[in-house]
Amino acid sequence: MSTIMTREEAWNLLTEFNQDEFHLQHGQIVEKTMMYFAEKLGYGEEKEFWGIVGLLHDLDFEQFPAQHCIKSQEIMRDRGIDEKIIHATASHGYQITVDIEPKHEMEKVLYAVDELTGLIGAVVLMRPSKSVQDLELKSVKKKYKSKGFAAGCDREVIQRGADMLGWTLDELITQTIEALRTFQD
Repeated sequence: MSTIMTREEAWNLLTEFNQDEFHLQHGQIVEKTMMYFAEKLGYGEEKEFWGIVGLLHDLDFEQFPAQHCIKSQEIMRDRGIDEKIIHATASHGYQITVDIEPKHEMEKVLYAVDELTGLIGAVVLMRPSKSVQDLELKSVKKKYKSKGFAAGCDREVIQRGADMLGWTLDELITQTIEALRTFQD
């Protein structure tokens, strides 16, 4: 039997498979970003669900990087976690490690913002203020175009995510900066 989990249950599962502070922080950043977009896009009643998907999206990455978005499905199914969570988290690996296409708007947002939040975070670290509050689109775009900067953040995935949502890259970056401003610093 599958159940929708609580935030506490999701956190406990995440910390069972992830101990690295970077991965835990990334999960929380994506969680809060997803909750912001749930509200913004008219899914306020699903905000907690969007957040849990964001929190758990990289569940298997630390321990099973070669099986990312594959092993997490097995782990979650073994624990009876709702298929909606399993599909949503796995779909962010579309055309990377799995063939599970993001269908729901929430899945498309996750696909788009996962890599982008990492890129924006790297840009923020380079700023004198170390803050997202004074970050401008042009600063992110400049670093986005520099392939050597935050090379682990896949620009093709970010662009595909924007395309899936029907947004321009500028719209996606601007909205994600706005999301991060609501909870960072």
